[in-house]
Amino acid sequence: MHQFSAPGDPAEPARITDDPRPPEPRAAEPPAGPAAGTSNPAIGGLGTGRSPAPRPGRGGPGDRLRRVAYVTAAGDAAAEDDEREVVLAAWLGAGIEGVPVAWDDPGVDWASFDAAVVRSAWDYIDRRDEFVAWARRAEAVTRLFNPASVIEWNTDKTYLRRLGVPIVPTRWFEPGEELDLPGWAEYVVKPVVSAGARDTVRTADRAAAEAHAARLLGQGRAVMVQPYLESVEHEGELSLLYFGGEFSHAVRRRPMLAGTESGHPLATLRDPDDDQFALAERTLSAVKEDLLYARVDVVRMPDGEPVLMEFEVTEPYLFLRTELAAPELFARALAARL
Repeated sequence: MHQFSAPGDPAEPARITDDPRPPEPRAAEPPAGPAAGTSNPAIGGLGTGRSPAPRPGRGGPGDRLRRVAYVTAAGDAAAEDDEREVVLAAWLGAGIEGVPVAWDDPGVDWASFDAAVVRSAWDYIDRRDEFVAWARRAEAVTRLFNPASVIEWNTDKTYLRRLGVPIVPTRWFEPGEELDLPGWAEYVVKPVVSAGARDTVRTADRAAAEAHAARLLGQGRAVMVQPYLESVEHEGELSLLYFGGEFSHAVRRRPMLAGTESGHPLATLRDPDDDQFALAERTLSAVKEDLLYARVDVVRMPDGEPVLMEFEVTEPYLFLRTELAAPELFARALAARL
């Protein structure tokens, strides 16, 4: 039988910070660049993980830079990753040499890194099981952020049913189950393993929604069906970004399924309301693993209640170019864990 999740589902009490307001903006210090006469070989290409000779670090003469894999994808899959050089520069300023490597490159020696950070591994959708297996192997020989256990549950959107926070009303269907959609004005139909609106349909036609869901189920894929929320047309989605559990910044994102071109930028900085911030904190508190990075996507229901749309802790885009202090905060959070 399908299951139905809706805002206000019972949940265990969650820790919420005493002061739900985000911290005052901090002035960003420019990250330290490479020493004179040196360059960062990580920027501009993919590495192999083979260890170079020790290089001076920030701890004193003879200390080496800590080497961290910036986990990406090969070929065109990560072509839209415009945050890579920003991140690598910030890491270098914190004494970390970032080396871009493809997660599925068999020649990478993961044990040669002090840690591996999943970033733009955006080609795993059709190979989720392989991706999860890679995460377990990498974590067996180095520190992996975020942990393999997180990657496993977060790459299947059924995790939304288990967080214990209000979410968009959702009908869940497994292959072999009978489709029974409610009478919503518009439907959003997508597989539970997807990203970037891939294989996602928005339609006001119930028959079309059922047909798309049936096609996905016929391929052996579990399906989720939600109502389209008109609030995203004028308010958009609010994404709250965290590094090491510390709030960094929030952006208002243009809706991906609006069907119009507004001419506005992809995202603009915005201060979250108290209830949105409280929901993000509650969501983070539901996860026991240590999260280096997290993105909490929130929308409002027609009655104004904030609900969780997505909790992105695998390979989220971090909107680092919208907040000058964010790359440094990311780098500091990583350095504190090495």
